[in-house]
Amino acid sequence: MAEFLDRAHELRADTNAHYNCAQAVLIPFAEHAGFTLEQANAVAQAFGGGMQTGSTCGAVTGALMALGVLGLADHRTVVSLIRRVRENHDGTIACADLLRKNAAAGGQKKPHCDAMVYEAVALVEELLREKSDR
Repeated sequence: MAEFLDRAHELRADTNAHYNCAQAVLIPFAEHAGFTLEQANAVAQAFGGGMQTGSTCGAVTGALMALGVLGLADHRTVVSLIRRVRENHDGTIACADLLRKNAAAGGQKKPHCDAMVYEAVALVEELLREKSDR
């Protein structure tokens, strides 16, 4: 399943286009499910930057969309993904709060957001593995 994470790395490194966090998480899984790049890109366009308002992190919303595309968006799985992200980030999934904490710690925005994308992709991969093992 490393192809999902590899694809997310490619998207975030692409200097010819900007893929927001939601797009970079959704696209690898959506392509796997038969969506085109353009379709997945359009679906997640408004979800970057915390739905463009600093609200829920785009990596989280992209992961939730990925769960839906994979047929894994049952209540238990969705709650599990959100719980895991919150546990990793002092209880928050809000973009503005995550960025504020990162800046206060001296971090830069792009590496922080890249790390959130890769974390979200890894969590979706983990949930996919858990579901397929059952």
